[in-house]
Amino acid sequence: MVECTGEGILFIEADADVTLEQFGDPLQPPFPCLEELLFDVPGSSGVLNCPLLLIQVSRLKCGGFLFALRLNHTMSDGPGLEQFMAAVAEIARGANAPSVPPVWERHVLNATEPPRVTCRHRAYEEVAGSTSSILTHDHLVHRSFFFSPSDITALRRLVPPHLSHCSSFEIITACLWICRTIALQPDPNEEMRIICLVNAREKFNPPVLPRGYYGNGFFLLAAVATAGELSRKPIGYALELVRKAKADMTEEYLRSTASLIVSKGRPLFTVPGTYIVSDLRRAGLEKVDFGWGNAIYAGTAKAIPELASFYIPFTNKKGEDGIVVPFCLPSPAVERFYKELEGMLKGQLVS
Repeated sequence: MVECTGEGILFIEADADVTLEQFGDPLQPPFPCLEELLFDVPGSSGVLNCPLLLIQVSRLKCGGFLFALRLNHTMSDGPGLEQFMAAVAEIARGANAPSVPPVWERHVLNATEPPRVTCRHRAYEEVAGSTSSILTHDHLVHRSFFFSPSDITALRRLVPPHLSHCSSFEIITACLWICRTIALQPDPNEEMRIICLVNAREKFNPPVLPRGYYGNGFFLLAAVATAGELSRKPIGYALELVRKAKADMTEEYLRSTASLIVSKGRPLFTVPGTYIVSDLRRAGLEKVDFGWGNAIYAGTAKAIPELASFYIPFTNKKGEDGIVVPFCLPSPAVERFYKELEGMLKGQLVS
């Protein structure tokens, strides 16, 4: 439930004595000075009894603006956030009401009564601790990697013929899963998970979620392999596992997930050995126009340190449209990660 107190949201105005160019060229994650660009108002970062949104707009001395936002994820996902921001932008440009009215209708995703878990949910399995967990490392390094069209083409050359129609998301996910696993150097017998966030908005016909629904509409789908299998086998092995996991996203799986969450009291996803990826390429955040035009960059400011990366649409300095992926690893693993990734882009694993 949401208690509507009428207090609105936390909104901060700031002036920064810097230009846009000083944040880097190209402008991409991880962003420096994030604490100054989105001030963490004391008492605002919890889940319960806290504001749903924190927004800070910083004016730069070059005339540009930085619009930073922190969202309470219990309320909305990426597409829902884009819908909200688009509505605010329409009103900022003079509209009396948003063109897509917001829809609540959370009951659409209710569990059956009684709850019926009919599918296997590998994203929520209880497993022992992981020797590859980066939660215990003090020196975590934030970086990002840009996948150009030629990089995707290079990865496709590694794909066996029966998987030639794989999507860019699938092949990048398989690639990162392998490189990250090798970089962390876990025990060869340890289970490693890749969890894909799949959105139910565009998955079904007729749609499961109504137009205008801005709540969470994503579900977790996991592929599992041992570290040794990911390290030794060709990319086609991991790619096939990712494709099979995505294929599990049926309406029955959606209903089964809702029942699992209810019957187990909102369990946390599996953490040991897990890497989560979320595709924001179609979220449309870069097209939100508050009256200043389209954004130069629109996406997450950095990776989630322990667990997750995001796929963000990006144009590099050469004018190439590709995908930027922020990630976070312990400092000793970063060099190994780049070595593996560069090896794959050259046509082979180098571990």
